[in-house]
Amino acid sequence: MSFTIAIIGRPNVGKSTLFNRLVGQKLALVDDLPGVTRDRREGEARLGDLEFTIIDTAGLDEGAKGSLTARMQEQTEAAIAQADALFFVIDARIGLTPTDRAFADFARKADKPVLLVANKSEGKHGDAGAMEAFALGLGDPIQVSAEHGEGMGELYDALRELMPEPVDEDEAEDDEPLTEEEAATRPIRVAIVGRPNAGKSTLINHLLGEERLLTSPEAGTTRDSIAVEINWKGRDFRVFDTAGLRRRSRIEEKLEKLSVADALRAVRFAEVVVMMMDTQNRFEEQDLRIADLIEREGRAVVLAVNKWDLMETKGGGAISGLRRDADHWLPQIKGVPIVAVSGLMGEGIDRLMQAIQDAYAVWNRRVPTSALNRWFEQAVQANPPPAVSGRRLKLNYITQNKARPPSFVLFCSRADAVPQSYLRYLTNSMRETFELPGTPVRITLREKANPFAHKRKRPS
Repeated sequence: MSFTIAIIGRPNVGKSTLFNRLVGQKLALVDDLPGVTRDRREGEARLGDLEFTIIDTAGLDEGAKGSLTARMQEQTEAAIAQADALFFVIDARIGLTPTDRAFADFARKADKPVLLVANKSEGKHGDAGAMEAFALGLGDPIQVSAEHGEGMGELYDALRELMPEPVDEDEAEDDEPLTEEEAATRPIRVAIVGRPNAGKSTLINHLLGEERLLTSPEAGTTRDSIAVEINWKGRDFRVFDTAGLRRRSRIEEKLEKLSVADALRAVRFAEVVVMMMDTQNRFEEQDLRIADLIEREGRAVVLAVNKWDLMETKGGGAISGLRRDADHWLPQIKGVPIVAVSGLMGEGIDRLMQAIQDAYAVWNRRVPTSALNRWFEQAVQANPPPAVSGRRLKLNYITQNKARPPSFVLFCSRADAVPQSYLRYLTNSMRETFELPGTPVRITLREKANPFAHKRKRPS
């Protein structure tokens, strides 16, 4: 079991900056605006030869019962309960505040080892605030600058005293390459995306069986892309909750731009993307833009129509209508799996998780070369390519060069003259023949080398 540390403190003392420094990536959003972090975020951290799990938390702050601020603090309390030790962070440039003193008492009551971290201690201005920190009674403050990487050696020494002895390297298992069976059972990376307030966090909370992610009727509650581990009927998933994606013209605040960029990174990192739509406002312009983005990134796609419990008519006709709408509005991912769900009530969750696994299998599919060539010959005979400028296009053969998503190379003459409409015909025919519904299919044109191109014409 990994040693776990929770970073706590009042808002805007640099907790997320320290988190990013320790995990070695800019995973958590950072901004001068207080209260950027809302959900707790976990990451695998490393400091020297020390490896541990680190949890970034929302700033400790007081709020009315049931308010968003109060529920953010509940998330922090859950992180403290999960942790083996705490980093209590203060801003050394500002010095102690009454809020720091109040939450120092809170940290003491947790009855866990606490390291007092005086962040932003670069230069002379941090010394006075760090000295004030002795008054908290949490031990000697460790002066660091998370932004500039200063003081990490002192933090290492203090943390080394708290952590258990590392496993002897000779006794540790060697890192062996993954076998095919291990690769087939490793967690599927899933990103949940959609417009604001589509119910993404509510769905993930139902999957987890706990209020792991903050939810609110107010749009834009989620800011960071938060990853959670889910095991569903023996299959592991790593699911990313993301900020809602609005039209670019409506994004004005810097923080929302950061949130959207974080969501887009989650899409690029994912293997399967679940695009959530509100059942009462589905297939709007922004939904189509999001679906197009996912297709361009080459990710497997599943459409989840949420809040199905609010529908008056739920029969087979309603589902058939969803299928027709999806194929009409999203021809680039024709046949995409579409599931009606209710994240709040738990309706359709089994079907959604099965659709994710099926989409992942299609995304990884390789078509046998012999079957591919038989299909190609029949497809060209049934519908030959059109002549361009009076010259016939010659299509030689096709081969699959990779999966994830299924990608093919078509060797032909005059690649630049092959119409896009003909490529769409081949793509749709391939989807139907080899059962590749919904997943992006790539066909790259390549001209076959001319064996006589190097010979010069004889002078007349």
